Amino acid sequence: MLAVDDLSCREFVALVTDYLEGALSDRLRARFDRHLAECPHCVTYLEQMRDIIVVAGRLAEEDLSEPAREALLEAFRAWKADEISERSANEPPEDTG
Repeated sequence: MLAVDDLSCREFVALVTDYLEGALSDRLRARFDRHLAECPHCVTYLEQMRDIIVVAGRLAEEDLSEPAREALLEAFRAWKADEISERSANEPPEDTG
């Protein structure tokens, strides 16, 4: 059972990018690090994400086939649209009065 301040694995995964970019608040970073100290599965996940970043950083545009390039661009567009949609859904309504 998780303590109130503990992160679940799902929350951990959602925060990995911010963690790797150094964008977590001190409090959230501490929670992240506590989870990492207790969960070998998330340690593995974080290592895999770091490996992906290293490998992806070596790719040049010409290394991708045209179908792979288009698939990646489409995936990015879909992700960005979902992110914008989610952000809009979480914003308070504008005061029109």
